Amino acid sequence: MNAYAALVLGALLFEFTLERVAEVLNLRAMDPEVPERMRGVVDAEKYGRSQEYTRARTRFARLVGCIDLALLLVFWWAGGFPWLERLVRSFGFGEVVTGVLFIGALVFLRGLLGLPLRAWSTFVIEERFGFNRTTPATFALDTVKGVLLGAVLGGGLLALVLWFFASAGALAWLWCWIAISALMIALQFIVPVWILPLFHKFEPLEEGELREGLLGYARSVDFPLTGIYVIDGSRRSTKANAFFTGFGANRRIALFDTLLESQSTPELVAVVAHEVGHYKRKHIQQGVVLGILQMGVVLWVLSLFLTRPELHSAFGMESVTAHAGLVFFGLLYAPIDLALSVAMQAFSRRNEYQADAFAAETTGDPGSLQSALQKLAVENLSNLTPHPLHVALHGSHPPVVERLRALAAEGS
Repeated sequence: MNAYAALVLGALLFEFTLERVAEVLNLRAMDPEVPERMRGVVDAEKYGRSQEYTRARTRFARLVGCIDLALLLVFWWAGGFPWLERLVRSFGFGEVVTGVLFIGALVFLRGLLGLPLRAWSTFVIEERFGFNRTTPATFALDTVKGVLLGAVLGGGLLALVLWFFASAGALAWLWCWIAISALMIALQFIVPVWILPLFHKFEPLEEGELREGLLGYARSVDFPLTGIYVIDGSRRSTKANAFFTGFGANRRIALFDTLLESQSTPELVAVVAHEVGHYKRKHIQQGVVLGILQMGVVLWVLSLFLTRPELHSAFGMESVTAHAGLVFFGLLYAPIDLALSVAMQAFSRRNEYQADAFAAETTGDPGSLQSALQKLAVENLSNLTPHPLHVALHGSHPPVVERLRALAAEGS
């Protein structure tokens, strides 16, 4: 085992161990007593059910983590990478097509092996806790659409990246960065109009008290709210949500139909005010810029390791190729990616606090946002007492109790 093999193995085991430790701590952090700020909102039975849901999701995450690591190590140590390289190269295509086939085969194989786990998550765990409304037909259609979309967008971008690294010399990483950055910006306009409607039906919010309330709020904060949509989330789950997406004329605020069923007009205005807060505080633009900068760093570091013979030999490869280098670098880069992910999650949680504060200030009604968050936490069986390590690793949103505490301070 050379140094690169040891580094990759160490990185995989470190990340696996960290995840398992976070899961154990998260389970131990569950308090039998309902948190003070949720008392009177969630009863003991519902609170116990939320904890059981956390346990079920944790057991499932542990199973998935073990299977993923085991499959990767077996494929690696059984010589799967050089075998796959010989197979795709036997088709006689050029380097770019061969590279797309190599990486595409790995992605497809992982997705295929993970399909039973996705089905179990949807039709067993989510069904058990009353969330699932996905039919087998919808599940199958979503899977096919995801594969086709990944093949078109992911395959096209991968071909471009491989072409740059095959022909652009030392500055290939820079040209890749420019191309990927352009795609990241373009997706902000494309996703709301072309991609999300492939999976969800968007209907303009109908006339009535809610629409008038939302438009009145939008005028009060000088926000040109032209796209208020109801999304058919109930086709797949009873869980409720709302989100803001897109730039310019393509921006949309989408409210799940399940959210409309459970929230009052003042609460829904507060939820939308939170989403407007993300726009007003430029969180979406900041996220795109940070993503672009992060991608630049990744590509530059990638260029330093992409064609290292020692990295390829760690996986039993007989030759050095850009496409295999991309895969192996992804494994080598895992600890740095984990650290960046923790930083980005912290950035996201900060943004959520800012959006909450914006909503409380501009509506003058922090209580409505608090009650909306409480209802969402109860209905979605959220873990009300997550461990800080688990939050650091996976928390794009702060724990609901912390958000309630911050909102209470805003209103005092």
